[in-house]
Amino acid sequence: MPSWNPWHGCKKISEGCRHCYVYRQDERYGVEIHSSIVRKNKSSFDLPLKRKRDKTYKLSTGQTIFTCFTSDFFIKEADEWRKQAWAMIRQRNDLRFLIFTKRVDRIYDCIPEDWADGYENVMVSCSVENQAMANYRLPILLRLPIRHKAIIVAPMLEKMDISSYLNSDIKEVVVGGESGVNARICDYLWVLDIRRQCIENDIPFIFHQTGARFLKDGRLYNIRRNEQEAQAKKACIDT
Repeated sequence: MPSWNPWHGCKKISEGCRHCYVYRQDERYGVEIHSSIVRKNKSSFDLPLKRKRDKTYKLSTGQTIFTCFTSDFFIKEADEWRKQAWAMIRQRNDLRFLIFTKRVDRIYDCIPEDWADGYENVMVSCSVENQAMANYRLPILLRLPIRHKAIIVAPMLEKMDISSYLNSDIKEVVVGGESGVNARICDYLWVLDIRRQCIENDIPFIFHQTGARFLKDGRLYNIRRNEQEAQAKKACIDT
């Protein structure tokens, strides 16, 4: 799935950020600017409007675009650029933009004037990693004027009860463990319990990745990064 990162860099705000993959990637590639400094990606900022030599768009019609995955779309430091980003999203209504965020408490102040109950081509997925963040962020998500809402439980750090937040506004729930050498354990029983909650509330469930340290049937597995998604799919528990 193609991605569009109009800005890069993020500030850690909760426990799920402790081993942020953006920070790990920047260290791996020797990025000189610290990952906590948010900066505009000048070369790819206008990617949705870029065209190939034959004048067709580089991002072709019908694609789902992972949006701002090396930052947070609603981070305060990007306020000066977001209006332009929204304009491109509005113009490319033939694409579906998927936005993950931990900053649901900023969304209402960041939506464009013509937003109404949300753009048809935008899905906002609220990220929660533990019960405390679920109890804080998900009530805010449910109150917001967003046409397509989803929940991503990742990195899943403990057993969680999100059943009271699973109403018809939620399009799907995605679950994943933590990746990286310092990853914290993801217990398969926690994953199955979220799945049960989704089934009972008729919400689609997706097991996205196991994480690097995956506990199943009393055994702890160390799973390589390139195998974590495949191992999750092998469980065959998506609904």
